Amino acid sequence: MTRSHDPAPQDYELTTVPAGARRGFWTMLSVMLGFTFFSASMWAGGTLGEGLSLTRFAAVVLAGNLILGSYAALLALIASRTGLSTHLLARYAFGSRGSWLASALLGGTQVGWFGVGVVMFALPVQVATGIDTLWLIIAGGVLMTATAWLGFKALTVLSFIAVPAIFVLGNLSVGLAVDEAGGLAALAAIQPENTLTLAIALSTCIGSFISGATLTPDFVRFAKSPRIGVGTTLIAFFLGNSLMFTFGAVGALVYSESDISKVMFAQGLIIPAILVLGLNIWTTNDNALYAASLGFSNITGWPKHWIVLANGLVGTVFALWLYNNFVGWLSFLSSALPPIGAILIADYFLVARGRYQAFERAVLADVNWTAVAAWALGFAAANLLPGIPPVNAILAALVVYVAASHLLGQAAARRTAA
Repeated sequence: MTRSHDPAPQDYELTTVPAGARRGFWTMLSVMLGFTFFSASMWAGGTLGEGLSLTRFAAVVLAGNLILGSYAALLALIASRTGLSTHLLARYAFGSRGSWLASALLGGTQVGWFGVGVVMFALPVQVATGIDTLWLIIAGGVLMTATAWLGFKALTVLSFIAVPAIFVLGNLSVGLAVDEAGGLAALAAIQPENTLTLAIALSTCIGSFISGATLTPDFVRFAKSPRIGVGTTLIAFFLGNSLMFTFGAVGALVYSESDISKVMFAQGLIIPAILVLGLNIWTTNDNALYAASLGFSNITGWPKHWIVLANGLVGTVFALWLYNNFVGWLSFLSSALPPIGAILIADYFLVARGRYQAFERAVLADVNWTAVAAWALGFAAANLLPGIPPVNAILAALVVYVAASHLLGQAAARRTAA
């Protein structure tokens, strides 16, 4: 059967994105801002706002997004050079079948986020409208699955709509909160009752979106050039993610409430609250389902669009269960996912020295046990060492993988093959 008879869009889930399908600056910026306009970042910002003064909050968000942005930008550089998704890049580092570990972890995370996001949308909308929660979950799940099925083009259209709306309405809420506090000087003078330590604050900032940052290549592979890919990624993480933290933090400082939808309800902004929450979660869930389906496509070899439907069905059916039980699983994954990105970065820049064989002709290992062991040690470092768990995971996995690859002669063999 030829592609011309397939009604689904082409998303190059198992191949390199060709030059003719690459996108320019504004398209990529819109998609990446929609990607970083992430609901959990607003809640994390609220947590920071309740535990930090305004000046300490600004310093933590700047430092945290510097780390997140640098990590994502390196992955963006690899993806925009190669045109490959996170999961196909993982084949070089982990091996063809070894990459299934990365895809299963990343894909499982995103399906879980999808289910959680559907409920996060449904619950406040039910409070505002009285519509039965079950019907809101079903409607949200169907709509979000539909746009993910349509692929990168639909992500682009949705982001063009959602990003300006979230930006305007979020800033409207912040402006009202600042007025309520008595101005910026009064806002800066507010001191938290229970202060967060620097390590906990940075862990919250970085950990809230490290799983998403690891999936940056799934979107940036469509960039026309490395400059566009890296530039839009940095802008998205420093502007988009910082805005999300700020929206959450200002509401928490003024209203002692970390949930921005409740803040906007308190401000009388019921319709804007539903729009901000709905569009924010829609862009987040769209990206989550899209990325999850690329991962499971890597494992199964099946077309992405059918996996989108299966993942959307699972996420919607089990949405309430995921919402009630996913926090512990997410804590596990915030330690398990950063080593994957660290190994991809180390493999491309420090082992292969930026020279990968063309994907269609590459001779890849079945399982690279060095990468699997480095991932396991990175995961252990996140959970056992003091400091900031995601950073511990990244540094430990990177150092172990590079050292082992050189000691075992794998690095020299890779460079010879390239």
